[in-house]
Amino acid sequence: MLMPEEDSSLTKLKVLDLFCGAGGFSFGFEEAGFDVVAGFDFDKEALLTFQHNHPNAQAIHHDLSQPIPNIENFKNVDVVIGGPPCQGFSISGKRDSTDERNQLYKAYLHTLEHIQPKAFIMENVPNLLAMEGGLLKDQIIADLSAMGYLVTYQILNASHFGVPQNRRRVFLVGMQDSYFTFPIPTTNDIINCCDAISDLSDSSIDDGDSYPMPPATEYQRLMRQQSKGIFNHEATKHTDKTKSIIALVPDGGNYKDLPLDLQGTRKVNIAWTRYASGKPSPTIDTGHNHHFHYQYNRVPTVRESARLQSFPDSFIFKGKKTSQYRQVGNAVPPILAKTLARNLYTILKKDIV
Repeated sequence: MLMPEEDSSLTKLKVLDLFCGAGGFSFGFEEAGFDVVAGFDFDKEALLTFQHNHPNAQAIHHDLSQPIPNIENFKNVDVVIGGPPCQGFSISGKRDSTDERNQLYKAYLHTLEHIQPKAFIMENVPNLLAMEGGLLKDQIIADLSAMGYLVTYQILNASHFGVPQNRRRVFLVGMQDSYFTFPIPTTNDIINCCDAISDLSDSSIDDGDSYPMPPATEYQRLMRQQSKGIFNHEATKHTDKTKSIIALVPDGGNYKDLPLDLQGTRKVNIAWTRYASGKPSPTIDTGHNHHFHYQYNRVPTVRESARLQSFPDSFIFKGKKTSQYRQVGNAVPPILAKTLARNLYTILKKDIV
């Protein structure tokens, strides 16, 4: 648990997670006391993780470009959450407005139209707001407003809410009877990479083994709550050449710190980036192997990446290692999700009998 909740009435609010992935968004809502009834996704390995960590919810394999069968079974859902695939929107991709993945948000809207929950939260990359000169965002909001939702949106940086990661995402929130109030960001007590993962070793740890050292920070103690050991901490075995290049990059440095003959060995602008120990990490990606540990000459393990996403150590990832990295990188940070969930409940609770 990230933090215990006292209001047991929260369990009366039921949540459906679309494009759920591993279930970071759902986990945050569960930590706030909501009842997650089901998660939908097309990624079977991500659903293994979702099911393992949300044993009381249904993990449903489904292509959400197609109508959900028996959607009437979810008429009792109070809140719909989720982030339609964002590759077509992202500034790191082609930003192709004709990308079929951009149309998956329509599946999200279709579900809202049939279920008519009290509220929804949709997450995406900030560039969604700028696509087609803002017309795509305006169309989405118009579609949602036509269903009777009062819609607000805001770009949030996860590092301003207790997550050790500079991750910027836009959240669109709609409610039937009132406007959502976003949590207030704070730059106090920013958690850095060292705070988050310094208690995890350079070498691999077998799943279930004990921690190699005691926790050094409050965040590490929080992440260890209810954990029965270390999982998903398998160190990547790089070639000697790769390790020698990583070793040339200082704490917080990147390819610009390399000799000129090595700077062009990777043709991306984030190449050879080493985390800064005294700052939050950059956005956790889906396993492209361009970011490296602030101290060790390797990419972060799945567990280290999960820590930087604010997944507690008790949250175990399933499937192949490449899939686990993807699951972590695609997730909504649970601590940020919990903060949003608590604000949402504050507004919705007046409707609970």
